Amino acid sequence: MTGRWFRTHPAAGPPRKRVLVLPHAGGTASFYHPWGQESGAGTQVLVAQYPGRQERWAEPRIERMEELADEITAALLPFLDVPVTLFGHSMGASLAYEIAVRLEDRHRVAAHSLHVSSRKAPHRLPPRAWHLAADDVLVAEVRALGGTDGALLDDPALLELVLPALRSDFTAVGTYGPREPTPVSCPVHAYGGDSDPVVTAADMAAWADVAPGGFTRRQFPGGHFYLVEHRAELLGAVDGPR
Repeated sequence: MTGRWFRTHPAAGPPRKRVLVLPHAGGTASFYHPWGQESGAGTQVLVAQYPGRQERWAEPRIERMEELADEITAALLPFLDVPVTLFGHSMGASLAYEIAVRLEDRHRVAAHSLHVSSRKAPHRLPPRAWHLAADDVLVAEVRALGGTDGALLDDPALLELVLPALRSDFTAVGTYGPREPTPVSCPVHAYGGDSDPVVTAADMAAWADVAPGGFTRRQFPGGHFYLVEHRAELLGAVDGPR
């Protein structure tokens, strides 16, 4: 663990680069534990742990994407002695993008690359009000997207524990909304599942509008959480040559 914000998976030897992973709405650092185990020898993996879950369960939750980005950017500054790649899945993709923007605008540091997964580009995000929905509606949405243990959603006692974090994350997602695209100078790489029910190939292609430094897009078989089945391929793309 590194401070409150990151779970750290050390590189074998001094790190030559770092990958910061930003989880999805309702996600935890534990979900991405295999990334740290399977990364390249010179790569240190940091996985963000948002407040209000697991070891940070008692901390106040954050319900604004901008505030989350501010906090994580500040926590990341001591780790910029080597190139840092940003990867975010779903909500985490918007967060990774906002961190990349803050690093450039406020600290004059460009990420090595920005990798976004299963999330519409900032200027294509429709206003959503999931966070205002009744509990059963919100849970149905989470279930439809996949990626969350169904047994957890089915157990009333467990659901009561995780629902506040889910709602706070969906509040951050729902209030982020469409905005003018701010370009970042680093290359941007977009990934998605070919049967994702909420994010299309065209949505992922629109990330090119913030990527004057280069853009690629790759489609995987699967839905919104295609990355579970294709973790090794995706990690190879994010981590780069080894």
